[in-house]
Amino acid sequence: MRKLLRAAFDFLLFSNVFMSLCAVAQGLLTFYLIGSKPVFPVLGLLFTSTLGIYNFSILISKPKKPEKSPYLRIRWFFSHYRLMVTFTIVSMLSLVPLFFLVSTASKILLIFLAILSFCYGLPLFSVGEQKFGLRNIPGLKLFMISLVWTMSCVLLPILESQAMRPTTVSMRDTTLLIAKRFLFIAALAIPFDIRDLFQDKQFGLKTIPVAWGEKNAYLFCQVLLAGYIVLLFLFRNNGFNTDFWALTFSVILAGWLIFRSKWEKNEYYYFFYLDGVLILQYVFVWIFSRLSIYF
Repeated sequence: MRKLLRAAFDFLLFSNVFMSLCAVAQGLLTFYLIGSKPVFPVLGLLFTSTLGIYNFSILISKPKKPEKSPYLRIRWFFSHYRLMVTFTIVSMLSLVPLFFLVSTASKILLIFLAILSFCYGLPLFSVGEQKFGLRNIPGLKLFMISLVWTMSCVLLPILESQAMRPTTVSMRDTTLLIAKRFLFIAALAIPFDIRDLFQDKQFGLKTIPVAWGEKNAYLFCQVLLAGYIVLLFLFRNNGFNTDFWALTFSVILAGWLIFRSKWEKNEYYYFFYLDGVLILQYVFVWIFSRLSIYF
């Protein structure tokens, strides 16, 4: 039984299904914060696009001997190669009908994000015999990951809510939501670069930890989260309500988990606990809102 549960857990994490659920949770959080009911084609797009793009990125960066990779995720992924290729193809094909269920503004945004996502991993440029992609440009990797996630999980739900329902979100509120979510996503992304510090140096990836060093990178994570709390405090529309405390609690938890990642080098810690904060943030907001009804 334990072996079966472990196999199911590995599948959930390393097939990127869990990461796709994280994207859905962040989309649900946006719908909740703007006072809109979830638009299910948007949630479907968030799930399938995340699953497809993450798997595609792993497939095109296949090492020569994946079975000898130091990373459990890579060894698992390519030991289930056919299943993962099938997953990737199905998720990509699922995007087609979902794409035609959203508004024109959302379609334009999705095309833009798709171009960014694929260009991120593909070796589009070359200097001599060395090929490189956008992710190799110093500082661009973190910016692109945070931008794509933020635009997908914040701007896409807002655009679709305004197109399908009488939901009005001001430019000020939209900008604040984007800024806060960008800071949150960026802070959670940096520990993965710290974990991959040695490998990124070998491949010439100019990530924040490579450029600034490990200690400064950890400090930068906390600065980003502090910036999130400052924005949350300065621009609280409804005072110190349950949403404020739920979001603050999720940021404090993220900061603690990032701090602990200095010693935790286990892949399960990163892919379950750190990424799981993206789901917990929505769960906290939902729970706090329900508790407010009774207290």
